Amino acid sequence: MSKHFAAAVLAANAFAGACAQSAELTALEQRWLQAAAPVLSYSQKLGLPLDIVVQPRPRANDVPLAMGYDGGRCKLVLTLRGNPQAETILDGVPEEQRGELIEAMTAHEVAHCWRHARGAWNALPAGFVEVGEERAASSALLAASKAMRETRREEAYADLAALAWTRQRNPEAYGRVHAWFEAVRREQPVARSGHDTRLWVELARDASRLADTGAPFDDAAPLWREGLLSAE
Repeated sequence: MSKHFAAAVLAANAFAGACAQSAELTALEQRWLQAAAPVLSYSQKLGLPLDIVVQPRPRANDVPLAMGYDGGRCKLVLTLRGNPQAETILDGVPEEQRGELIEAMTAHEVAHCWRHARGAWNALPAGFVEVGEERAASSALLAASKAMRETRREEAYADLAALAWTRQRNPEAYGRVHAWFEAVRREQPVARSGHDTRLWVELARDASRLADTGAPFDDAAPLWREGLLSAE
């Protein structure tokens, strides 16, 4: 993956140093990193192998914030410069409320890293098994269907982790953040596609349904399992 990024790669455990080099970052990048800082600090405490990658220019369809993996490390990728999505993704959100959404988006992406680091990526929780036989016109279509199903599960977990983070760290913002996730997921063009997590987001409408152990990525698990019972 790294060959695709003509970028600055900053270790998360040197996040303070990255901010100190703010002259190398745009004002928008600084604002996003400042909003993401609580989640990045938490990732340090968890010992996640996380680097921050700031792309100098977008490629087609790049989203403002994404998670990649290279050489056993997670790459939190910011693509804000010249990326129209950097502004449109927060269209209609008052300036004073944007930070809480960027923080939740960061928690979503870092939850992906957390799953990878635990060796749980694309794995069902204990006690769950896939049943039935899926058919498709070709092996390629069958593989694509399986990949979409696995992506949907992981996106659902990350959405719930972001909401659990918000419940713990920004409880006064929970309703706003949940409504934003709900609106974004409602726009998925294909039902049951990789980012169609509406079922899980609906389950988390009431924040009290999420576990509350103080470990937000763990707190997502019970509601994730509940959604899996009716999603497959």
